[in-house]
Amino acid sequence: MTLLSYSPVIALFVMFALRVPIALALLIATAIYFGFVNTFMPQEAMIQTMVASMESFPYLAIPFFTCAGVVFNYAGITTRLMKLAELLFGHMRGGMAQVNVALSAMMGGLSGSANADAAMQTKMIVPEMERLGYNRAFSTVVTAASACITPIIPPGIILILFALVADVSVARMFMAGFLPGLLLTVILMITVSIVSRYKGYAPSRDSRAGLKEIGMQLVRSVWALMLPFGIIMGLRFGVFTPTEAGAVAIVYALFVGAAVYRELKWSHLGTIVEESVVATAGVMFIICAANAFATYLTWEGIPAAFSSMLMSSIDSPIVFLLVVNLLLLFIGLFFEGGSAIILMTPLLLPVANQMGIDPVHFGIVMAVNLTIAGFTPPVGTMMFITIAIAKVRIEDYVRQAWPFFLALVFALLLLTLIPSISLLLPRLFL
Repeated sequence: MTLLSYSPVIALFVMFALRVPIALALLIATAIYFGFVNTFMPQEAMIQTMVASMESFPYLAIPFFTCAGVVFNYAGITTRLMKLAELLFGHMRGGMAQVNVALSAMMGGLSGSANADAAMQTKMIVPEMERLGYNRAFSTVVTAASACITPIIPPGIILILFALVADVSVARMFMAGFLPGLLLTVILMITVSIVSRYKGYAPSRDSRAGLKEIGMQLVRSVWALMLPFGIIMGLRFGVFTPTEAGAVAIVYALFVGAAVYRELKWSHLGTIVEESVVATAGVMFIICAANAFATYLTWEGIPAAFSSMLMSSIDSPIVFLLVVNLLLLFIGLFFEGGSAIILMTPLLLPVANQMGIDPVHFGIVMAVNLTIAGFTPPVGTMMFITIAIAKVRIEDYVRQAWPFFLALVFALLLLTLIPSISLLLPRLFL
C-alpha cells in the first residue's frame, strides 16, 4: 500500500482536528478515496455503498428503540420509575444521587440511549438535587456518569450496532449486557456513597421506606418494569426477533401511557415523531458514512495489515484487551460511540477472533469503553448534553468528574479480565 492509500485516513484526522462534524468528515474522506485514489471504481459507487449498507432488516431496531425511548418520557413511565428508585435508595448516603444512578439502570431496559437518558435526567433530577443542597456540577457529573449504564443494559443501541457490524446475534449481545450493567450500577453507587460522605451530602429520606410503601409503588411501576423482562423472554422463546422487539416496545409504551397511566395525549404524538425522527436521522447518517468509510478500509486491506501488526507484537489475549482498552479510551475522546463501534470493529475483531476471544465478550468491552468516552472531555456527548442543559462550566464538571471516571475504568478492567461477567447469561439462556 502506498501513502496515497492512507490519504483518506490522514484527511479524516485532519478534519477531526478542525472540529468538522463526524458524519461530514467521514463522507469527505470517503469521497477523496472514490474520487482520487481508487480511479477504477465509478464515483457513484460511494452512494451505492451507503444506500446498500442500510438495506438490512436488523437496522430497523435503531429507529424502533429510539422512538420507544421517547414515548416512555411522555407516557408517565419515567416518573414512576423515579419514585420507585427514591423509595428503594433515597435513605442511603447521597440519597438523590443514588436515585440518579438507579434510575439510569432502570431506564436501561427502556430507552437504550445514553444521550436520551442524560438529557431526561438532567431536566428531571439535577434541579431537585440542587434544591436539596447538592453542588450543581456534582449533580451534572452523576447524571452523565450514570448515563453510561443505560446503553449497556438491553436494549442498548450500541449493542445493536456492534452485533450488526460483527455479525453476532443481537439476542446474545442483549443477554450479555445485563450483568455488566449491574456491575456499573453497583460501582457507581459505591462511588456516590464515598464522595457523599466526604462532601456531607445527606440522604433524601429520613428513614428506609417500609415494605408496604415499596409494595404500593411497585404496583404502580410494574407496567414499566415488565417491559425489559418481556423483551428478554420474547427473544428467548422466539416470539419475536430483536428488531421486532423494538416495534413491540413502542406499542406497549403507547398502550401503557394512554390506557393505564392515561398521561399520553394526542397532542404528544407530533412531538414524539419529531424527536424520534431527528434522533434517528443523526444516528443513521453517521452509520451510512461510517459504513462507506469501512468499505474503503476493507478494499485497501488496512484491517488485515493492522491485524498482522498487532498479532506480530502481541501474543497474549489479556495484553491485547488491555491495549484495546487504552486505544478505545483514546479514540473515544474524539469519536461518538456509535460511529467508533462501526469504524473500529472491522479493525479489531479479526485479531480478537484469532486470539480466541469470544466476540460477545469483546463487544461488551468495546461498548463500555466507548460509552465511558461519552462521559469524558473533550467531545463526550453525555458531558456536553448535561452541562448545556444544567448550565455548568466545563472546568467545574471536570473537577467533579475524576472519582467517577476512575470508578468507570475500574469496572471496565473487571469486565476485561473476567469474561464470565459478560458470558454467563448468554451461555445459560442461549
